[in-house]
Amino acid sequence: MPTTVLPARALLLDMDGTLVNSDAVVERCWRRWADRQGLDGDAVMRVVHGRQGHLSMALLLPDRPMEQNLAENRAMLAEETADVEGVVEVPGAAAFLAALAGHPHALVTSADERLARVRMDAAGLPFPALAVTAEQVGASKPDPEGFLKAAAALGVDPADCLVFEDSEAGIAAGRAAGMRVVGVGPRAAAHAPTAHVADLTAIRITSGVDGTLQLTL
Repeated sequence: MPTTVLPARALLLDMDGTLVNSDAVVERCWRRWADRQGLDGDAVMRVVHGRQGHLSMALLLPDRPMEQNLAENRAMLAEETADVEGVVEVPGAAAFLAALAGHPHALVTSADERLARVRMDAAGLPFPALAVTAEQVGASKPDPEGFLKAAAALGVDPADCLVFEDSEAGIAAGRAAGMRVVGVGPRAAAHAPTAHVADLTAIRITSGVDGTLQLTL
């Protein structure tokens, strides 16, 4: 396969599906919710990846009061936080994060901080020094707020940031922020990221003389 080299001054990393494979938990929790609502589980699973739960619920049940979605989302977060069975790293994630040590990077996730910390720990991954979680944004992916907030905190221009994402909503958020996006895994391939990788195993990170990161995919 041809080699792609992407320069960047900072990396902004989604969690679920990008660093952590939590699909088993997400499937269990959301299919139970779908059953309770009388919805088709497969249709629900096509919507929920990458978004905060209450926004997924609003898309799936548009006539329902948002207060009910927010309440059910709190219950869903508690359910997901208590369930780590099958949560593992995406192949290559630990080595990828180790290579980023000392370089500007941030976690940007639709999970709240408690769930993010539980899942990163369950997957055996270090929690980045900078994380933009659900509590810190007013608008969830596909809105670019989280990525823009992370770039500002790192002091890096959005155009110099490289996003790693697995979902349609996340890829759209990265693009809306004016950033290039590396799609990770099978879900990402259909949404035209800047580049695509099956997982994180083959990515090589080096530093240029000006401090710019060079990612070889």
